[in-house]
Amino acid sequence: MSKTAELLLTLNHRERDHGDSEPESIGDLVLHESEQEAVPPPLYKVIMLDDDYTPMDFVVEVLEHFFNLSTEKATDVMMKVHTQGRAVCGTYTKDVAETKVAQVVGHARKSDHPLMCEIEVE
Repeated sequence: MSKTAELLLTLNHRERDHGDSEPESIGDLVLHESEQEAVPPPLYKVIMLDDDYTPMDFVVEVLEHFFNLSTEKATDVMMKVHTQGRAVCGTYTKDVAETKVAQVVGHARKSDHPLMCEIEVE
């Protein structure tokens, strides 16, 4: 797991005694380095669902365009959707996964297809 260094700035007050009864307080800037483990964000799978109306070539086109899959890989995923009812298109952070789903569903609706995707935690 990767570690990141976090710099903490603190104000260090040193007291200097000049023989007076009251010590003088001088502010010096001190840098403290502490290490914290970076926690990776949870990943989400984008899952494409099968339907009886969306053409297979449209599904392949969507997989190529929105998930950057090769034609061969897109065809494999499309066949898995067709035969098993669902398939994972990719794994992303939550925001990216939600955006992919919105893009795919929006494109499908503009093309008059009922294609659906969903996300689930990996």
